Amino acid sequence: MDMVRSSQPSISRLPSVSVVIVNYNSGELLKQCLASLEKQTVRPLQIFVIDNASSDGSADHLVTVNNVIFCPMPDNLGFAKGNNWAIRQCLSDYVALLNPDAFAEPDWLEQLLIATVNNPQVAAFGSRQLCSNKPEIIDGTGDVYHISGLAWRAGYGIEQQADDLVEREIFAPCAAAALYGREVLLSIGGFDEDYFCYVEDVDVGFRLRLAGYRALYVPNAVVRHVGSATTGGQHSEFSVYHGHRNLVWTFVKNVPGALFWLLLPLHLLLNVVSVLWFVRQGRGGAIIRAKRDALLGLPSVWKKRQKIQQTRVAKVGDIWTMMDKRFIGLKKRYKRSTIGG
Repeated sequence: MDMVRSSQPSISRLPSVSVVIVNYNSGELLKQCLASLEKQTVRPLQIFVIDNASSDGSADHLVTVNNVIFCPMPDNLGFAKGNNWAIRQCLSDYVALLNPDAFAEPDWLEQLLIATVNNPQVAAFGSRQLCSNKPEIIDGTGDVYHISGLAWRAGYGIEQQADDLVEREIFAPCAAAALYGREVLLSIGGFDEDYFCYVEDVDVGFRLRLAGYRALYVPNAVVRHVGSATTGGQHSEFSVYHGHRNLVWTFVKNVPGALFWLLLPLHLLLNVVSVLWFVRQGRGGAIIRAKRDALLGLPSVWKKRQKIQQTRVAKVGDIWTMMDKRFIGLKKRYKRSTIGG
């Protein structure tokens, strides 16, 4: 099923874009990722590869790629801080984030940039992510935020449907393959570096929405994504710890006004269920550390909340409208969540 395309400006009239790849021991995957950028119909102004102290010789895969700015870091900065560093260096109107285990179709950047021209009120654009080894299976069509504070990628692990080919507003894009207005992203402070990785794209999308901006799913912008290739898998202790710690911080920082107090009991229930679930799965240590550190970080997070809510533009009702409120099938979505068990 082909989409009905909007009027398309010529490539010469599209805004400028830079690509940022945060790499950590991605090896051959990084090589494939960069090869996909070499084939783009719209060439990025800059390609930044932020290498988080890799030990696998990732730099060896950059020698055949034009326009790459290789930035080796002495330590692992994480996804959030690595992206922020590069975004500040970009000279373009837009910045596209691409995971090193995501391989872009040749017109990926072109389709995202066309969407920016046709939707000037939108600040963040998501891609149609397909599973790399099973392209008939969706890897994600945008981030969903549930009223409990749980977040997941829409469509994850499900066979592609006709609706997946339809452009629509989303809560936030998955940062494995997303486009952001550079100045807008900087204006809200970029990614929260305390997160290190996981859920930082949901958080930044939430803050963009609170600042009055929207997010759009662009189904013609396609990437094939391996997913969690360098963090031990989506259900590793690493992902469980960071994902479930950061879920708490995202809820506390961003859920606005009366919604925060209304939904807080449901969020607390989500945390209790999460602890019980992962203890039963034999990963009690990771989930307990996640919730402990989430609580220890609350004084700092509450200060961030005060600043975010003081500058909020969006109405509480606007946020409520974009939240997912379904409970039927929520257990299945929890299991399939990229931070579920």
